[in-house]
Amino acid sequence: MSILSPSALLERDVAPGVHRLELADTNLYLVEHDGRVLIVDAGLPAAWPHLLQALFELGHGRDDVDGVLLTHAHFDHVGCARQVRRRWGLPVWVHAADARLAARPYSYRHERPRWRYPVEHRAALPALARMTFAGALGVRGVRDTELLGPDTPLPAGAVVVPTPGHTDGHVALHLPDRDAVIVGDALVTLDPYTGERGPQIVAGAATADSAVALASLDALAATGARVVLPGHGAPWRDGVESAVDLARPRGAH
Repeated sequence: MSILSPSALLERDVAPGVHRLELADTNLYLVEHDGRVLIVDAGLPAAWPHLLQALFELGHGRDDVDGVLLTHAHFDHVGCARQVRRRWGLPVWVHAADARLAARPYSYRHERPRWRYPVEHRAALPALARMTFAGALGVRGVRDTELLGPDTPLPAGAVVVPTPGHTDGHVALHLPDRDAVIVGDALVTLDPYTGERGPQIVAGAATADSAVALASLDALAATGARVVLPGHGAPWRDGVESAVDLARPRGAH
């Protein structure tokens, strides 16, 4: 584990060869494979210098990076994607149903008014403040994304698992040989909009269709992974089935 700054954390080997970079309660992951690195999600804009430092600490540079795979294209997962695309000339992959959202990462569908949550869930205020200071209000999108497909350079054995609901094009990345699944916001252990911890889907302030999101938990459970790596909150190490069993009855907020 490495503290990159008072606000950023690099947690190495949350699963074999998978490293979690956390800033402002938002995670991105560095997946090492065959001497290369696939970045999964791109956090918030302020994560950029920490991403560079994390790569350095792991012994990698720009030439080792494949690009960024987005689990979905909300603003808090697209924050560094533009730098990777513009400065490094590397691809940003996204599901076809989220390509428009990647270009305009604030234009997402949500079930419930966002303004209600800081008022009704005061426990969310610290996380929302940290996200704001990390650039949550100034994310620039990526228009020239590439669609996830058979040519996307995934680690050996990795499988893209469609998990719509949070967004229409949300996906997870199952890494069977590492007994882990990177789930994005299909299942989190911290909801920034309520401040609640433990396995759950994200509140309606940022979820397009909670009923579909709850149904997508079946696809996560089917992976059988031991380690669950969420977009927000700490890794869950007691198996994806137990995380799903806890998340499902909590329902939507």
